[in-house]
Amino acid sequence: MTSDDLADLLGPHGLRALGDCPDGGSTITLIGPDEPAFWGIFHDSPEYKDGDANPLDRWSMRVLCAVADRVDAQALFPFGGPPYAPFFTWAKQTGRFWASPIDFLVHDQAGLFVSFRGALRWQAEPLAGTTGQPCLTCADQPCATACPVGAFDAGYDVAACKAHVASEAGTDCRTRGCLARRACPIGQGARLSAQATFHMEAFL
Repeated sequence: MTSDDLADLLGPHGLRALGDCPDGGSTITLIGPDEPAFWGIFHDSPEYKDGDANPLDRWSMRVLCAVADRVDAQALFPFGGPPYAPFFTWAKQTGRFWASPIDFLVHDQAGLFVSFRGALRWQAEPLAGTTGQPCLTCADQPCATACPVGAFDAGYDVAACKAHVASEAGTDCRTRGCLARRACPIGQGARLSAQATFHMEAFL
């Protein structure tokens, strides 16, 4: 199995490989949504419709475990711990993720809206990362000033962020996604409002 084979298996589920890093004699391939196609596929899934808790995590486990079987891989997930798999560390080792000016991970294609649905540990040649951190050539760095309550001015003030998102003034963030994330020039417009609302409700 090759990376192209994996892409063919992930595509119908609205997923894509986000980067590879070596892991001993194996490769870790990080998997995330291929937006905007992802949302419609998940929205039509039995996990979304059954009304039970954690629909996205349950969908991710079902889909990625099936893909892992096809490529003789081990499926790994960022939830279900502790202990938790070191997704942040893996991401920075791929050469496709960096710490942004607001300290959230930024991806070379998904920008600040990158998220992980899981990873595969498998026998494949890791693909090389990209050549440079996009934030270094982003002169205005709009993510750093876009938050209306300054939640990123000194680290990440989670309480201030949640209070704003839950308020009437935070309707835009709550229904369309974090303004700081949306300010990133990379990947703008890929995340649908319905998906942003789903994630913000889970955040609250």
